[in-house]
Amino acid sequence: MTTAEIMFAQPGDGMMDRKQEARKVLWALLAALFIHLVVAYSLASWGGIFSPPLPVEEKPVELTIVDLATPPPTVPKNSAFIETDESKQSAEQPKEKTFESNANSIAASQLPATGGIPLPSQQGKERPSVDLETHQYSLANEGAQPRPSAAPQESPKPSEAPQPTPISKAEQFAMLRSTPTPAVRPSAVPTPEQPRSSYRAQKQQTRLSGSITNRGASSVNALGTPLGRYQKILYDSVGSRWYYYVAKQGDLVSIGTLRLVFSVDRSGRVTNLKIVENTSNESFANVCLQSVLEMQLPPIPEDVASSLPPEGLDEEMSFTMYAN
Repeated sequence: MTTAEIMFAQPGDGMMDRKQEARKVLWALLAALFIHLVVAYSLASWGGIFSPPLPVEEKPVELTIVDLATPPPTVPKNSAFIETDESKQSAEQPKEKTFESNANSIAASQLPATGGIPLPSQQGKERPSVDLETHQYSLANEGAQPRPSAAPQESPKPSEAPQPTPISKAEQFAMLRSTPTPAVRPSAVPTPEQPRSSYRAQKQQTRLSGSITNRGASSVNALGTPLGRYQKILYDSVGSRWYYYVAKQGDLVSIGTLRLVFSVDRSGRVTNLKIVENTSNESFANVCLQSVLEMQLPPIPEDVASSLPPEGLDEEMSFTMYAN
């Protein structure tokens, strides 16, 4: 008799197999995800090594040159010039050299200090100049008469006043175009005398608000120097001629200001005369130019020349005609 054995599957066995399969699939997914992450991270890391670097912005090269040689000695800059009247001259030098002048003076003020500039406080006209007193001009040749000869002539005629040297149209045009100084033509017509100590410029006390506290007649701390004395000769020489020509041609000039620049070489000759501003008319310009061209200066002293540049003394002058 044949025996057959029949086996029946139990319910728990199929469920266990399905759970094991699910775990395998889950672990396979996790392993695949982990591998992908590792590969991606590796590619990112190694890609930064082998990829070309970004271009770096180049900065311009800066070159600094340092001169180690000994610099040439510089010429000290002189202080501003201000004229010192004889009545305010002092034998004592000021403790502070604020200005350069033809003589020493000690600062003083008529009024209490009302400002911060090293000038006295005073009442006066509102003008750009700095005038510490008021007086009319006087020419050096006023009242000067030629002496009679040993044998007086009959019916002597009074000497005529000197007249301005005429300037041609071509010279006027050249001056107004700010060209180099034209040569002055020789002329037998006399010109105003070389200014002496009797010359005085016209001044009108100007309104000032300064810091000087010492009470007295308006004055500044000024030191008399050789350069200041030479500049006084220069300004007197120009001023005496300018007032003379303005008085003679007063009906031709108009109100306004003219500013010019020029140089004085070591021999005392005027060079590089140029007009830089003119709010008046051509007649006034001719008067100012002629006043500068005709001045006669001595050579610059050696002690003055040593403090100046090689080209000499540079000057800037302003001439103004006011309504009153």
